[in-house]
Amino acid sequence: MQPPAESNELHRDIGPVQATALNVANMVGIGPFITIPAFLAAMGGPQAMVAWVIAAVLVLCDGLIWAELGAALPGSGGSWHFLRRAFQGTVWGRLLPFLFIWQFLFSGTLEIASGYTGAMLYVKYALPGLEESLAWLPGGMKTLAALSALLVTLLLCRRTASMARLALVLCCGTVLTVLIVIVCGLTHFDASRLTPPPGAWTLDGKWFGMLGAAMTIAVYDYLGYYNICHMGDEVRDPARTIPRAVLWSIAIIAVVYLTMNTAIISVVPWQEAMKSENIAALFMERLFGPGVAQAFCWLVIWTAVACFFCIKAGYSRIPYAAAKGGDFFPVFARLHPRHGYPWVALLAIGVLSAVFCYFDLLDVINAAVAVRILVQFGGQIAAVIYIRRRRPEITLPFRMWLYPLPALVAACGWTFLLATSSPGVLLAAAGVLVSGVVVFALWNKWQPRPA
Repeated sequence: MQPPAESNELHRDIGPVQATALNVANMVGIGPFITIPAFLAAMGGPQAMVAWVIAAVLVLCDGLIWAELGAALPGSGGSWHFLRRAFQGTVWGRLLPFLFIWQFLFSGTLEIASGYTGAMLYVKYALPGLEESLAWLPGGMKTLAALSALLVTLLLCRRTASMARLALVLCCGTVLTVLIVIVCGLTHFDASRLTPPPGAWTLDGKWFGMLGAAMTIAVYDYLGYYNICHMGDEVRDPARTIPRAVLWSIAIIAVVYLTMNTAIISVVPWQEAMKSENIAALFMERLFGPGVAQAFCWLVIWTAVACFFCIKAGYSRIPYAAAKGGDFFPVFARLHPRHGYPWVALLAIGVLSAVFCYFDLLDVINAAVAVRILVQFGGQIAAVIYIRRRRPEITLPFRMWLYPLPALVAACGWTFLLATSSPGVLLAAAGVLVSGVVVFALWNKWQPRPA
């Protein structure tokens, strides 16, 4: 029997429910369970919850940009596809898409790696003595995180329809984990633990700097509301499905995050929570003892796997789409001959995320946000305005509400986050951008694109 011919098209198997599940599983993931201590420490108390609310407004405004572009220009690759189509025929139509792919190789895989690194904190709690028993392994827990990244990558080697169904199952575990935290927290709610320290609302330059640091962590936890845009070629009726998935997932997670984080710090005093490595385990231990806390860690790990599964599925489509469009190395455009997924791109994302598991967790989180602001978020704001003014031939099935206000709010929000970033993070982001321009010049000279 002859092997089946290699397919050149992705399968349109994702509907509104699956699309929202892919986003939600991506957004929840391990994020809140590893960032709450750093988030509270950023502002020195529970007043940091205001950063969650402001960040929710920011990502909602940015989500409207994603929704408009995703409905008007559906296709695999997300921002790469949007920037390429919006600025088609101009110098920006080649430079910005390339810079996005370049920064994505850093920001996307840093984001994924942070999840694996954070998940190991819960594996370590669930299996006491594991870290000591891995003394023989170079890198210890970091190497275990890297190996986990490779294992989840192998689990993703399947057809999209199967992947979407598995995403729903994984998302159910995510919902269960979050509901347990919320219910347990609200039934043991102690409002006295939410009292901020003296001077918490002194609005000076230092306060706004701390707000920016807390918002960066909050935005990191919200990342993923656009995941379905990376898989536009696999979405049924994208003009309706993509805006719904983006906006539904933001609304769901905004409410869930605010409730869950309040529930946790109403049980664990914020002074103690700021110093915890695994806040969810400490939360359950405080309520039910270490045995229950260890068992609950496996649900947190399940949630982390759901996030890894969904985010890698979406991110692997980015270099695939770029290569298929002639903006990246052709090998990344290869699809699996039987199941039709971009196997080269998927394996590349898996390997890079494994490498970044060896970096410091908080540095990875801050860099992952800052790097993508410069090209991805900022570029898309410019794209949506450019389309409205210069590309009337592009149909807009979904139009952002109150245009251009959301775009302006998003621009101010992203600028504020950059302005309050540390010099090291800004230097890293600038280095990625400058190196991208240099590599683009070499790529453009080596393999120019036909007019």
